[in-house]
Amino acid sequence: MERSKQKQINQNENSAINGHFDGRVKIPGWSAGGAAGTPSTAPSSSVMESWREERTRSLEDNEMSLPSIAAAYTSILRGLGEDPQRQGLLKTPWRAATAMQFFTKGYQEKIIDVLNDAIFDEDHDEMVIVKDIDMFSMCEHHLVPIFGRVHIGYLPNKRVLGLSKLARIVEIYSRRLQVQERLTKQIAVAITEALQPAGVGVVIEATHMCMVMRGVQKMNSKTVTSTMLGVFREDPKTRDEFLTLIRS
Repeated sequence: MERSKQKQINQNENSAINGHFDGRVKIPGWSAGGAAGTPSTAPSSSVMESWREERTRSLEDNEMSLPSIAAAYTSILRGLGEDPQRQGLLKTPWRAATAMQFFTKGYQEKIIDVLNDAIFDEDHDEMVIVKDIDMFSMCEHHLVPIFGRVHIGYLPNKRVLGLSKLARIVEIYSRRLQVQERLTKQIAVAITEALQPAGVGVVIEATHMCMVMRGVQKMNSKTVTSTMLGVFREDPKTRDEFLTLIRS
């Protein structure tokens, strides 16, 4: 009975963190409890869509929802004490609604579409790194920008991914309402799901406007998050090599 309860806890934890597993996937060196060196099997959740099917908004949805989003912005302007009918604000609700749809366009895209025909069999077993990928996102708590850089590394297991696709994965997950911790994990797990490499490392350095222009108002603050899976988590030398290379 106790074992059954623990199994259910692990299933719920994995599903909540990753959010897009397709079936049961083994990630070397990573477990739900965070213990290094212990392969884990991460089951999918019936509540969450698999990463291959993930898409929650279409272009048709954008067209249908645009008037209601614009109307909401009109209400916001009135609530702020502005006159939505003055010249400078006449088109602002529509501009803002269109901009918000663009800022969150990641909801319209699926990882499987991006990676289609971009995974190649290759006898390469040395580290692959793409660093300084520009990232723009929206804080889901305050709806203000998060921006910074993403560094990705992986150790291939006979398969490699087209380099530009790593940036596309970042774009899909960052163009949503996010917290940086979840974004970091989603990028790493998506690469693991697609390639089944020996390991993946993702580091994000970002500025949060909710800390810069409101609240504590710390202009030079940066938030750094990392996710290490497989050998990047269990082998200190591999992890140190990755961290050294992205800082060089």
